[in-house]
Amino acid sequence: MSTTPLVQVRDLSKTFDVSAPWLNRVVERQPRQFVHAVDGVSFSIQRGTTLALVGESGCGKSTVARLLVGLYAPTRGDVLFDGQATDRSQGAADLRTLHKRMQMIFQDPYASLNPRWRVLDIVGEPLREHGLAGDLPQLTQRVGELLSSVGLAANDVLKYPHQFSGGQRQRISIARALATEPEFLVCDEPTSALDVSVQAQVLNIMKDLQQSRGLTYLFISHNLAVVRHVAHRVGVMYLGRLVEVADKQPLFSNPRHPYTRMLLDAIPDVHMSGRARTPVQGEVPNPLNPPAGCAFHPRCPHANARCSAERPKLQAVQGVEVACHAVEEGRI
Repeated sequence: MSTTPLVQVRDLSKTFDVSAPWLNRVVERQPRQFVHAVDGVSFSIQRGTTLALVGESGCGKSTVARLLVGLYAPTRGDVLFDGQATDRSQGAADLRTLHKRMQMIFQDPYASLNPRWRVLDIVGEPLREHGLAGDLPQLTQRVGELLSSVGLAANDVLKYPHQFSGGQRQRISIARALATEPEFLVCDEPTSALDVSVQAQVLNIMKDLQQSRGLTYLFISHNLAVVRHVAHRVGVMYLGRLVEVADKQPLFSNPRHPYTRMLLDAIPDVHMSGRARTPVQGEVPNPLNPPAGCAFHPRCPHANARCSAERPKLQAVQGVEVACHAVEEGRI
């Protein structure tokens, strides 16, 4: 396996203007308001591995996913895919080639499939768009092969999305994403809308596809049990920033950042181990007015004056990347 990461993200940021209309601001004398949905995120993903991003709702995970595949333009920072920038300064031909090599699986299989299209058109669209399909018989055969690779029948090509269950619809979404034979898949909570038993089936299909095709995944989720099943490395996000990045095993066995510890302590202890647990305290701050310094300090039991004044940097501590003054100073 090559040591050069397939995906490199450097200081990625995205700011959204959520201001009221101009006339309202003038009459009510309101300033413009901005949300820093992603604020200086950096990470890399090795070929053939899975990086999972976890965190509470609204922390910026899905925004990162959309930035990576080009659905949003970054406010600041760079995304490199196989050493090549993915921003819109690239030529149209280069961007087209890049988009063929990276695809996205969306969260809601009920909303991401066009209800007026047959499966043949849904899965065949990227084949037609990238010139990978010939005549109708060849297209039908190729779509049937893709459906078979995700556990559906080849003769399902003439059906509509409403004729499938939620898990089957998500398999159709996976087949569509695989149509261009990509190397990198961005999976935005692909199992959150599914029943638990169906989640396991979809996750196992994705793991099998990764092994057979050498796929690289960015897996977005808030379900730590799912992350433990599929990920090689885990990045923990809080209010648009990465607070900890580590391999799966050390992160689950010895979390370093207080927020990571709180997330893991929120998981029900089915083994009744009696381990001391710290309950999650407080609420996520208003992203329109985030706290100064470390964004987590209002909820952190280890915070001090430095935490409320100085933003911690993500740095390596005993093989784990963590952004925490308490860890850096040895107070935890």
